Amino acid sequence: MNNKIAYLWLAIFLTICCSNAIAQNKTIILVRHAEKAPATENDKTGDVELSSEGRDRAVRFTTLAKRYRPGEIFATAYRRTRQTVEPIAKIRGKEIQTYDPAKQSELVDLILKSKTKRFVIAGHSNTVPLLANLLAKKELFKQLPDTEYGVIYVIRIKDGVFTKLEVYPY
Repeated sequence: MNNKIAYLWLAIFLTICCSNAIAQNKTIILVRHAEKAPATENDKTGDVELSSEGRDRAVRFTTLAKRYRPGEIFATAYRRTRQTVEPIAKIRGKEIQTYDPAKQSELVDLILKSKTKRFVIAGHSNTVPLLANLLAKKELFKQLPDTEYGVIYVIRIKDGVFTKLEVYPY
């Protein structure tokens, strides 16, 4: 009977260890919002929509992002970031979750603790590179030029450790 109890505890231990290891493997796709429409005289908030070129780019982003089958999709509260990921959210049947770009470390903690394996996150020229650095735990990127809209970062984390970074144009 003691062997049965020992085997039971071993099985429980292995189940917990294996499920934690699986939950630590992540793929995070980071994208800056697509091209924005010019601000109008009446728009004092800076919360502008995507331009027609930006909407086309959002569709191109979806073509690449859908192969990763994201389980969660995040964007800042700005219309342009939400509109950039709306097509992939619609295809995947996912709600777009809002995050505060001033609290990126909280988003990283949420991602690393989540059971979800694949994420899409839309941000801005000054937030996407910083988020990539936080996830990689390395200073790899500087702020993007304001004219740069066509770069996707794919970050892979295995067992809670940054293992690979892929950068794609789109």
